[in-house]
Amino acid sequence: MEILWKGGPATAERIREALAPQHALKDSSVRTILGRLEDKGYVKHKQLGKAFVYSGVEKAQNVAVRAVRQILDRFCDGSLEQLLTGLVENEVVDRAELEELVRKIGKAERGKTGK
Repeated sequence: MEILWKGGPATAERIREALAPQHALKDSSVRTILGRLEDKGYVKHKQLGKAFVYSGVEKAQNVAVRAVRQILDRFCDGSLEQLLTGLVENEVVDRAELEELVRKIGKAERGKTGK
């Protein structure tokens, strides 16, 4: 997905080549993964000649939101507070980052109310 988000539409071969430095995958494996991503609604393809050209359906941020929602539902009983507490306790997010988020949320809320 990252390759499609950063580089735009690509063939399976181009995606395999971009992955090659870190992951030695067969062309058929890349095509299988792309097919699964397409089945799940993350990518779509257009046919140009004999080649399929794949592109992302949603922005990275939207996919991240869906993933976080799934994590909340599966592991935190739907509780954002439980997730954030776990992130702080495990030092994934520190207090300064949370304070910055609180500031941004407050700014966004003031913008909505016009204050």
